[in-house]
Amino acid sequence: MRLPHLLYGLYERRLAASLPARQMPRHVGVILDGNRRWAKSFGEPAHTGHRRGADKITEFLGWAEPLGIEVVTLWMLSTDNLARPADELANLLDIIRDAVDELAETGRWRLRVMGRLDLLPDDLAAALKAAADGTCDVDGLQVNVAIGYGGRHEIADAVRSYLRQEAAGGATLEELAERIDVDDIAAHLYTKGQPDPELVIRTSGELRVGGFLMWQSAHSELYFCEAYWPDFRRVDFLRALRDFSRRERRLGR
Repeated sequence: MRLPHLLYGLYERRLAASLPARQMPRHVGVILDGNRRWAKSFGEPAHTGHRRGADKITEFLGWAEPLGIEVVTLWMLSTDNLARPADELANLLDIIRDAVDELAETGRWRLRVMGRLDLLPDDLAAALKAAADGTCDVDGLQVNVAIGYGGRHEIADAVRSYLRQEAAGGATLEELAERIDVDDIAAHLYTKGQPDPELVIRTSGELRVGGFLMWQSAHSELYFCEAYWPDFRRVDFLRALRDFSRRERRLGR
């Protein structure tokens, strides 16, 4: 009865050993999708799926850490998700708060909260910021938790931040219109100072990115996995990395 498990373990180890260390992505973005559908498949309420999905995060980061990946961005809550039914949203926000606190308490990863925190309840926004601030001295894997996040909102925030900075220095609108460039906007994104994601993974079988890291993912390799996020396994992650290592990344050149 244990043979299938043994064979599975052997396959996973061989898959991990086959990955070329020099072709690992520096930054991996993950759209954590399918929690509600996972719960529905078992006849459970949505919050059961959200809780199970939150529990998967620490496990996933443990897979990424030894591979030399420098940055992981996890899309935990979109701006569109804020329109969900009040009861579900309240449960989801509580689960997200607990998950971020637990990540911070490990002391293993440096957290950055990114998104429109002004759209969240004040106490939650303060708690998320405090959790991230408590990891600022951690020298480890950088983990971006995208909460209340939308790619269009991020770009608008970046442009707004740039304009305010330049206006404070006395620049006129006409001057800014003449000299603004892509590098100026990139310098004001939520992910400023970090490499763009080379690989973006979405679970649950949906074949779209839904506004995730719209600016940063211009040259990202996309990988879509059928598994719902709570069922996402290490072997699924390794397969995504193997697929990434086999792609020819010419970046338009």
